[in-house]
Amino acid sequence: MHNKVVYRLARGLRRAGAAVLRFNCRGVGRSEGVYDGGIGETEDARSCLSWLLTRYPHLPYTLAGFSFGSRVVLRLGCELMGAGRVIAAGFPTRAGKFERLRGCRAVKVLVQSTHDQYGLREEIEPLFAFLDEPKRLIWIEAGDHFFRGALDRLEDEIAALGSVARKDTHFRPAD
Repeated sequence: MHNKVVYRLARGLRRAGAAVLRFNCRGVGRSEGVYDGGIGETEDARSCLSWLLTRYPHLPYTLAGFSFGSRVVLRLGCELMGAGRVIAAGFPTRAGKFERLRGCRAVKVLVQSTHDQYGLREEIEPLFAFLDEPKRLIWIEAGDHFFRGALDRLEDEIAALGSVARKDTHFRPAD
C-alpha cells in the first residue's frame, strides 16, 4: 500500500473518477497474518471488494494490482463476474501457472515496464497471446519493475483507461 506504483495506480483511478480502496494483503506492511500462496490473499481482496460494493452498491468497479497484487486481482477478476476490467501492473511471470486464466471473460489490461526484471517482454508477450479476449497490453518505457522514471506516465495511462471506459463499449464497466 505504501508503494509508489500502488499509490500512482490508485491516484490514476481517482483521476478517472473511481472510488479507490488500497489495502495490504496478509503479512505485508503492518497487516496481520502470513503469506498464503495467493489463496488467502485473494480472499483478502474478495473481502475488501465486498466491503467496497456494500458501501457503493451501484458503482461499476475495476480491480487493479501491482506485482504480486496483479496476480491476485487477475485471479479474483476471472472468478467473479462484474468487474469492468482488471488492471495488472508489473505482472511477474516467473512464479506460478497461468492455466486458471484460460477462459477468463473479464477485460484484462496488462501494464508493463519495458525493463521489468520480473516480467520480461519475452515472457509477457506469450502470456498475453495466451489470454482470451478482451485484453489489452500497455508497454511503458521505464527503468525497472517499479516503473522508475515513468510513474507520471503510468498514472496518466491508468487515468486514460477510466476515460476509455466511459467512451468505448469494449472497456465499459459491466452493469
